[in-house]
Amino acid sequence: MLSAVAAEVGTTMEINVSKSDLLRELTATQGVVERKTTIPILSNFLFEVGGDKLSITATDLDLSLRTSCPAKVKKEGSCTIPARKLYDYVKLLGDGDISIKLLENHWVQIRSGRSNTKMVGMARANFPALPQFPSESALELPAQVLRNLIAKTIFAISNEESRYTLNGALMVLKPESIVMVATDGHRLAHVEHTNSKLPVSGELKILVPRKAMAELSTLLNSSDAQTVEFARDESTLFFRIGGRLLTSRQLTGQFPNYEAVLPRDNNKAVAVHCEDLSSAIQRVAQFADERSNAIRMRLEKNELKVSSSNTETGESEDSLETAYSGDPMVIGFNSQYLLEFLKVVGTGDVRFEFKDAQSAGQLRPDEPSDSEYKYRYIVMPMRI
Repeated sequence: MLSAVAAEVGTTMEINVSKSDLLRELTATQGVVERKTTIPILSNFLFEVGGDKLSITATDLDLSLRTSCPAKVKKEGSCTIPARKLYDYVKLLGDGDISIKLLENHWVQIRSGRSNTKMVGMARANFPALPQFPSESALELPAQVLRNLIAKTIFAISNEESRYTLNGALMVLKPESIVMVATDGHRLAHVEHTNSKLPVSGELKILVPRKAMAELSTLLNSSDAQTVEFARDESTLFFRIGGRLLTSRQLTGQFPNYEAVLPRDNNKAVAVHCEDLSSAIQRVAQFADERSNAIRMRLEKNELKVSSSNTETGESEDSLETAYSGDPMVIGFNSQYLLEFLKVVGTGDVRFEFKDAQSAGQLRPDEPSDSEYKYRYIVMPMRI
């Protein structure tokens, strides 16, 4: 308690930390720091020093990240430092140790080699208090599975602020599986990992905001942790990955009944190579209307034709060979929606399943029946 008081007066906190350790953690927190904020303290990092480590916290009030790195502690204490300015400055320093010392009036001195800089900080007391990790209710989720689920759904989350409950993905935890679903009202990504063993009874449904999903994905991609500790309280979601703790305000409200829109009787189907279909759509989409991105798909005997036309730029058609013997059919789609799914799938074959020109199309990777992931993508048709 005395050290916290002393830090406010400006007489304490002094550490040495290696540039590489510090820069690694500053880089991890950049996605959380508010660039344009009406609350100046949110543009700062909170530095807290104790024992043999430096703890770094960034928050925008909706999302926060706490991380730490080893430090040689001369005096314990805490301070706040302008986040972007510190990050940009530390990147330019030479390798080696950096000395960070709190001075009077919340100024912070940073020395490295022959470089000596003083930055204007703010009072530690202004930094928002953050919720504590509720360890007693924590679950362990497999990191690689979570990484995959996010990659397969995040692109389908709505960007429209007015559609509040669509500004995140629904994560459903079951004893044997984890499901993640995202939709913007025009398309829906649904993926289930069927080989999970979780200590939950029934179903646990969690709405994870888009920004939390993006930050979680970044943290997972830069960590070799095998598991993620997940917990929640009334208002907050907690994800602990190694030494980093991401907290996010929960989305409240009712996620749409996605099971009602999953197609049941799409009885026309073609299998095409993912890269071939993606390339054909990209070529044809050059001549689609810029606002709607609409392209036409025509199913004919052993052939899938992709086309678009625009009175101002011209027209284009590509043809893909595929086994199809059903009735001919023409259906329109937003090319961008198809390309985003195909980019995630990457390679291999995809099955494109249809019912008629007025009903949603469904795409699925052509995976073996015993695959751990069941992935489907539903796209509403367009009038063309």
